[in-house]
Amino acid sequence: MLTQSQLQKRALRETLLARRQAMSDREGRSELLQRVMRVWLIERPDTVIGAYWPIKGEFDPLPALHRWKEDGELLDEPQPRRIGLPVVDKQHKTLSFHVWYPGCPMEEDAYGIPKPKDTELIVPTLLFVPCVGYAAGGYRLGYGGGFYDRTLATLQPKPFTVGLGFTDGFVDDLEPEAHDLPLDAILNDNGMVWPV
Repeated sequence: MLTQSQLQKRALRETLLARRQAMSDREGRSELLQRVMRVWLIERPDTVIGAYWPIKGEFDPLPALHRWKEDGELLDEPQPRRIGLPVVDKQHKTLSFHVWYPGCPMEEDAYGIPKPKDTELIVPTLLFVPCVGYAAGGYRLGYGGGFYDRTLATLQPKPFTVGLGFTDGFVDDLEPEAHDLPLDAILNDNGMVWPV
């Protein structure tokens, strides 16, 4: 049986998902968030970044990351930049990250989400995380499966975590639960919203 808090989070999640799906200005907001990401990444030393395949109206981080990878190639950096997408471990309900590049072979995971097929396992030092909602303190509201929380609890070394979401995903009264791990930063289409 669900607690009152869990029922409230479920209702909030449904409201935020419906709002995100109905966005009429998604393209413009996505372009703004792509720019925010590209500028934010300039000072980062990372060469291995984990991200996600966008579902349910999520912001797509992959174009900005592909540009970031190409910039590294133009700079002729000694360490090639690599992008990883999550592969679900259904038994442990955790994620591992496998190399992704435009055109790489893909297949659907157990939840119908595209994942890289037979590419190298990598460990990101920076991880972009999708947010259904987010709040001050670096807390995010996901889909309720706990995959990212369980994954972050086991990844060594722990990557720097950055939530990505649209402006209207901000929730001013989101109460974190004991197992919720705060993100290190949150970016939206207006810029960096955490830390302030």
